[in-house]
Amino acid sequence: MKDKTIEYVLRTTWLAVQKMYNEEAAKFESTMATGFTLLSIDPEKGTSSTALGPKMGMEATSLSRILKTMEKNDLIERHPNPEDGRGVIIRLTPFGREKRAYSKEKVLTFNETIKKNVSEEKLKHFFEVSELINEMISNKKIYNQTDSSLK
Repeated sequence: MKDKTIEYVLRTTWLAVQKMYNEEAAKFESTMATGFTLLSIDPEKGTSSTALGPKMGMEATSLSRILKTMEKNDLIERHPNPEDGRGVIIRLTPFGREKRAYSKEKVLTFNETIKKNVSEEKLKHFFEVSELINEMISNKKIYNQTDSSLK
C-alpha cells in the first residue's frame, strides 16, 4: 500500500467495480452504464434530458449515445417537456422499469455486502475522504488553474 498512489487505488477499485457490474449486466444483455442511467431516471415522473447528464456526472455526448441505445432497446421513451417546449422528458417504459428494478437490486446487494464486511467507522471515513477529494477537485484546490504557467 505504501507505494500506491491515491489515484491508483481509486482507479483500480473503480475498474474492478465497473467490471463486476458489467459482468452482471451482460447476463441480461445490458451494461453498467445502462443500469446507472435507469437508476438516475425518476421512475414516476421521468427526468428532463438536461438534468440527467449533471445528475449522473456525464457529458451530454456520452449520455446521448446511451439514451439512443436505451430507446432502441425499448427501455425509455422521450416525451416533450410540458414546462419547456424545447426540452425532453425521459421516461421509463414498462421494460425499463423491470430492468431498473434489477439494477437497483444489484446495487443494494453490493452495498449490503460491503456494509457487512467493513465497519461503520471505516465506511464513514471512506465517504468523508471521497467527499473531500470531490470538493477539492470541484473548487480547483489541487491544481491552481488560474496560474499563468498553465496558459
